[in-house]
Amino acid sequence: MLLDTLKVNRDGAVLFVEIAAPPMNLLGPALVHDLVALIRAAEADDTVKVLVFRSADPDYFISHVDVNKVKEYRDEAAKLTGEPSIALLFRHLSASRLVSIAQIEGRVRGAGSEFVLACDMRFAARETAVFSQMEAAFGLIPGGGAAQFLTRLMGRGRALEVMLSASDYDADIAERYGWINRALPAAELDAHVESLARRIARFPAAGHAIVKERVNAISLAPLDDFRRDSELFGQNVRSEAAQRRMADAVARGFQTREAELDLARLLGELDDATPIRSA
Repeated sequence: MLLDTLKVNRDGAVLFVEIAAPPMNLLGPALVHDLVALIRAAEADDTVKVLVFRSADPDYFISHVDVNKVKEYRDEAAKLTGEPSIALLFRHLSASRLVSIAQIEGRVRGAGSEFVLACDMRFAARETAVFSQMEAAFGLIPGGGAAQFLTRLMGRGRALEVMLSASDYDADIAERYGWINRALPAAELDAHVESLARRIARFPAAGHAIVKERVNAISLAPLDDFRRDSELFGQNVRSEAAQRRMADAVARGFQTREAELDLARLLGELDDATPIRSA
C-alpha cells in the first residue's frame, strides 16, 4: 500500500500502522483517505488479523479533526461507508473482523479520541498520553461516536464530565474511568502491545470474528445512533455560534502544534464575541 500519512509494517498476521500526518496528525482528508484504503485492503486479505495503530509524533497521536476541511474528510469516509461520516467509518472499524489496538503516546482529542475508542483495545503511555473530548467548548456534540462509546465505557456521570468539561485527562485517570484498557510506563508500552498483538494473531480468525460479533451485540451502539450524532455535528458546526468560537480559537493558536500542547487552557479562554473571519 502506498499511503501518504500511514507507514505500514507487516509482522505475520499483524499490521503495525504508524500515523505520520505532519504537522500535528490532524484528522483531515488525507488521513481519512489512507485509513479507508488501509481498512479496505486489510479486510480483503484473509491473512491479516490484527491492526496496531501508533504515532510517529511523540506529542500527538491524532490531535482532532481539521476544522477547515470538514466536508472533505467526511467525503473521504463515504468511500468506505457510503455516507459522509467519520462516525460510520469508526463504527465500521469496531464491527470489522479485524482486531484493532491503539498504542497511544501524546495527545488524542476530539475525533482522535473517537478513533481510539472505535479500536477494540487501547493502551497508553502513563507519562505522555493526554485525552480530551472537547467539542462542547464550541457548543457541539462529538460527531464521531464519543457519546456512544464513552457512556457505555464510563457510565453516565463520567461521560458527562469528560464531554462537558472539554478538559484534558491523563492516562491514569483515563484508565480509572475506562477510557483505555491500561496505562503503562512508556518504556514498557511497545513490548506489551507487540506481545499481545502477536498472541492474538496466533489464534484462529473465526474466533476473533465470533467473539467480536457477540461483544458488539451487547456493547456497540446501533448504526442509527452513530448516524444521528454525526448529523448533529455536521449541522451545528456550521452555526454562527460555533463558527464564532472557532474563530476565537484559531486566533489563539488552535490547530498549531505549540498552542495545542496546552489546549485545555486555550479552550477555557474562548470568547463568544469574537468576529467571524471570512475565508
